[in-house]
Amino acid sequence: MTNSVHILYFAWLREKIGTTDEALAVPDDVASVRDLMAWLARRSPGHAAAFENAACVRCAIDQDFVSADAAIASAREIAFFPPVTGG
Repeated sequence: MTNSVHILYFAWLREKIGTTDEALAVPDDVASVRDLMAWLARRSPGHAAAFENAACVRCAIDQDFVSADAAIASAREIAFFPPVTGG
């Protein structure tokens, strides 16, 4: 069984991947944000480039900021974006 999730990409991640969002069936063994980034990086050269330095990627699950260790099992929407700076 797989978990279907809506994944959003912002800023340079969107540019590297070439799309703003995807609806994907995520395998059950992809349990955390970190696992998801690694799995996504294997999908295409653009995904690999976007997640090359995962430490520079921030994530939100269902519009709440989370760490790379956060579980994705019940997620409906996962968003990836670069670090946000204020000014």
